[in-house]
Amino acid sequence: MHNERSLAFKVTWLLVSAIVLALVMLSSVMFGIQTYSWEQIVSAYSRFDGSNEHLIITTARMPRALIAAAVGASLAVAGALMQAITRNPLASPSVFGVNAGAAFAIVLSVTVWNASSLSEFVWIAFAGAAISSLAVYVLGSIGRDGLTPMKITLAGSAISAFFASLTQGLLLGSGKAFDQVLFWLVGSVAGRTMEMLHSVLPYMAAAMVGALLLASHINVLSMGEDVAKGLGQRTILIKALTALVIVLLAGGSVAVAGPIVFVGIIVPHIVRFVVGIDHRWVLPYCAVFGALLLTGADVGARFIAMPKEVHVGVTTAIIGVPFFVYIARKGGQLR
Repeated sequence: MHNERSLAFKVTWLLVSAIVLALVMLSSVMFGIQTYSWEQIVSAYSRFDGSNEHLIITTARMPRALIAAAVGASLAVAGALMQAITRNPLASPSVFGVNAGAAFAIVLSVTVWNASSLSEFVWIAFAGAAISSLAVYVLGSIGRDGLTPMKITLAGSAISAFFASLTQGLLLGSGKAFDQVLFWLVGSVAGRTMEMLHSVLPYMAAAMVGALLLASHINVLSMGEDVAKGLGQRTILIKALTALVIVLLAGGSVAVAGPIVFVGIIVPHIVRFVVGIDHRWVLPYCAVFGALLLTGADVGARFIAMPKEVHVGVTTAIIGVPFFVYIARKGGQLR
């Protein structure tokens, strides 16, 4: 498939994808252990009567759909940005330890400081994501040859394993923390509220706008640092701003939904296969496709083991592992 598509093609399929996303989000509200009709959904907002059906729609189903879309979009855009600035096709928040660092920071805060409010979790997750990102960058830059795709991948794997081990150690040593965060650590959008989304949405939205504003600069940077410098780009500033956007997107996602894996790997490759490598289009498509993937995975997870539900983090892992292996075997190209 050609790397570049016509403007009409890109606009048309972005709109079509947005419509499909809206339909999948509607399905997320309608389907589950209990099925609700379109009329019930409309009446829950136009003529709310306090019934169980209206309460479930407004306080459980709708927040779940919106959070899945927001988290999926954020993780996919963060993955695309990481792959661009590191020039590593396997980069993503989950592989490079960003999610693991944010999760460890939250577990540490629950265990040591008895943190419990989401507003605290948001800032703690941002701090953990930033620290893990910095650690991966420093470890991947050690040596004469500087930062290379192989070294940063190894550094990310090491940091992920390190923080995962620390997290497990803390949980085993604290029964209270284990009970409080185990459900969250699996990665799920079930049981979340609109208040949880409101706590992170401003940061996610600001980061999305920042990503779109950086898209043309990312195009230049992805050609290589020497080329970017030759064209007059302030590469250090662009990398720093991109890293901030990644931390906000990944940290906010972990704070509200836990460490959901592989969305940041799967979606950018599919998007580049469809629309090419121009990040002015890659990033908007990643936002829509990421939201579509996670929302669709959440809907599907409800029917795997009915009447119980499989956590969406498990579903994305089942999808992502073979995809990750395939991309690795193909040298980072989907073809």
